[in-house]
Amino acid sequence: MAAGPSWIDRVSRVLSSSLSEINPFRGEEPYLAVDIGSNTIKLLEVQGKKSEVRVQALAAFPAPATAVQNNMVVEMDRVAELIRAAYTQHGFRAKKAVTAVPGPAVIIKRFSMPAHNEKEMETAVLVEAGNFIPEELDNVNLDYQVMDYVDEGQRANVLIVAAKKEIVNSYSETLRAAGLLPVVVDVDYFALCNMFELNYELAPHGTIALVNIGARYTAINIIKDAQSAFTHDVAVGGRDITESLVQDLGISVEAAERLKLDPSSDGELAEHAHAVIETAAAAVTDEIHHALTFFWMSSGDETIDRIYLSGGGSLLPAMAEQLGERMGISVEVVNPFSHLTLGENVERQVVLRRGAEFAVAVGLATRRPNDK
Repeated sequence: MAAGPSWIDRVSRVLSSSLSEINPFRGEEPYLAVDIGSNTIKLLEVQGKKSEVRVQALAAFPAPATAVQNNMVVEMDRVAELIRAAYTQHGFRAKKAVTAVPGPAVIIKRFSMPAHNEKEMETAVLVEAGNFIPEELDNVNLDYQVMDYVDEGQRANVLIVAAKKEIVNSYSETLRAAGLLPVVVDVDYFALCNMFELNYELAPHGTIALVNIGARYTAINIIKDAQSAFTHDVAVGGRDITESLVQDLGISVEAAERLKLDPSSDGELAEHAHAVIETAAAAVTDEIHHALTFFWMSSGDETIDRIYLSGGGSLLPAMAEQLGERMGISVEVVNPFSHLTLGENVERQVVLRRGAEFAVAVGLATRRPNDK
């Protein structure tokens, strides 16, 4: 999804027809990934070719509590000021930036249609989009991708992605206010795909679930046979656990955030904190289970081979273990940096402690204008 003025713009493709065909490093020019979350803002600068991606700088810092509302950056100047400060403090150099809108802000539609040439296909796609997008098309940014052809090339499976212009613009204008040049606005679902393809072996057959547990919601992207087959968001996340700690223990949000990651950090509260976290985390895993069950039901009892967790919520003690027990499936917390080289100025402790939080940022860092 592009940041340009045209409502249908080919600056970026949201997803390759085959993830293994993505070539995210066409040149040596560094790009800055900016992941603006409701709880944390992550910056990541990479440079290099796909065979050797080097992290030049990274940073993570709290987002203002009211800066992101209804999937939109509403305090653009305040967020831009924080980005500028981190940019200077952590030695970033790239000016071209890639960011993402959250999945709940996006309409995604998959459908089959008769195959046409490129010009006729675009016209047919726009007609189809007008049938399900509850907005005037002039008010949305829209992109589409032909995923594959079936029936001996007579029909095309198509993916359409659309988001309100005001939402896309809130992210791109925030980058501009920070002195950056937005070149791609992606979707967090698909950034997860790029991160996974860069760091893990993507089997041509089989089904995996990428589950990113953020502060306010959890993004799910199920990949079947190397293609995105199902995307969904669940309105639960790490903030639910924080709020449970605040309410049950009568502590501040800051203290709850510390306890959430290390319940033993406060000896007096440790036992109670463990119990609260376990109960709240179980509620989160239940909602994720319901979402994945919906996929099973809608796809004819399709099985999921493995689940990969990311996001700040994945760092909670025993989250992966709880979800694995609930689902009866092997669950792994991803390492988005496993195939990346860390530059000498990168804070390695941040990568070790909080690496999974950067899953979307790493995926964004692999995006380039004109990716197909």
